Amino acid sequence: MFDLELAIRSVPYVLRGLGYTMLIAFVSMGIGLVLGLFIGLARNSSSIFLRYPARLYISFIRGVPILVMLFLLYQGLPTIGIQLSAVTSALIAFTMNVAGYTAEINRAAIASIDRGQWEASRTLGFTYWHTLKRIIIPQATLVATPPLFNVFLDLIKATSLAAMITVPELMQMAKIVGGREFDYFTMYVLLAFIYWGLCTIVAIPQNYLEKRFSRYKLNG
Repeated sequence: MFDLELAIRSVPYVLRGLGYTMLIAFVSMGIGLVLGLFIGLARNSSSIFLRYPARLYISFIRGVPILVMLFLLYQGLPTIGIQLSAVTSALIAFTMNVAGYTAEINRAAIASIDRGQWEASRTLGFTYWHTLKRIIIPQATLVATPPLFNVFLDLIKATSLAAMITVPELMQMAKIVGGREFDYFTMYVLLAFIYWGLCTIVAIPQNYLEKRFSRYKLNG
């Protein structure tokens, strides 16, 4: 049975892990988004030396569970003399994961922009990077924003896997209380509501930006 009194009493302790959850989510999303942009550009490149390594990386990330990557970094690397902390391992694993998924989103968003705009920019003497920065990326952002927010929402929920390598985030703190009180059911129900609340808050700017971008498209 769900123990409401235990849930209320445990909220402050469980929320001690919120800092680690949000640290992993925001840092991994920020760095992964930048890496994903360049990997996406490489994926669209005409050079096979850029295109094929990018395709291989994306394929690897999409085909390997994040939990395997966490264990590989935290427990596998020490066998070859590389010791990473649990938090560092989680940051690297989730950043790599985000980079792989956002690369495909960025690639598709950039590819959706009419090629005529590239040709017009070359005619005006714009460089590749100037065209990308001033013309292509602002338009591609309109296309990429909704799926990128979905990646971030999935990332927040996926950070719970970091508990498997002892990162003291929300899931780990809930497990500690559940083991101490012999009531995992109550703690997992509480955890579900906490993650639901976090994702609901994150969805607020997503909805706002989607409405703004929709008006921008209509006015355009």
